[in-house]
Amino acid sequence: MTRRLEGTVALVTGASSGIGHATALELAGEGASVALVGRREDRLTDLAAQITDAGGKTLVVPADITTAEAAAEAVERTVDGLGRLDILVNNAGLMLLGPTPGADLNDWQRMVDINLMGLLHTTHAAIPHLVKAAADGPRRVADIVNISSLNGRNAYAMMAVYTATKFGVTGFSEALRQELAGQHVRVSVVEPGSVDTELRTHNPDAVQQMLNASLGNIERLQSEDIADAVGYIATRPRHVAVAELLVRPTEQA
Repeated sequence: MTRRLEGTVALVTGASSGIGHATALELAGEGASVALVGRREDRLTDLAAQITDAGGKTLVVPADITTAEAAAEAVERTVDGLGRLDILVNNAGLMLLGPTPGADLNDWQRMVDINLMGLLHTTHAAIPHLVKAAADGPRRVADIVNISSLNGRNAYAMMAVYTATKFGVTGFSEALRQELAGQHVRVSVVEPGSVDTELRTHNPDAVQQMLNASLGNIERLQSEDIADAVGYIATRPRHVAVAELLVRPTEQA
């Protein structure tokens, strides 16, 4: 079977678990060399071994992309170590939910720093390399895929600031898409509904119970479902751009 991303390099943030972990495996399976960016180096190392054992090429890049300097260094380490950059997947995120009155301002700041500023920092550093890849790379196209959320298009009570960050991601993605379209750097946003990952476990038990009650016993998406969507976007022909992809569990209202 043809490996459609052979000769390309991808950088995936938040690769230590969940959607990022699955996306790294998906892109590696399509032939891309993958830079694994995240804060939990032990998990990144385990993932790198899994990719290498399957015949892929990878680079472990421990980094906290909430600072512009660390994000830029992660991009430069990717280019230095793997030779180029063709695909950026901005996946790193945090979801801390609860009522707005009396909320912990530190929780809000952490979500803004990771969900929005981390994405902006990494994108800013990556754009020159992606423009170059689109001009002279094997595919003559490059991709930025931003993982937003259903909360990036719908607002829900108890999720105000998380929703604000994801609306920001969706809006930024569309504006940037318009800026880079003429240079064949495609900008896409993926908006998952409920996915069975550890993201919701960062919340208190009461909030997790609220989420479970609101969803009932539906069959949630798996990380691999979103990774498949990212793979679909990145493997389209040069003239095809998927600007926005909303992926819900079948039973989610």
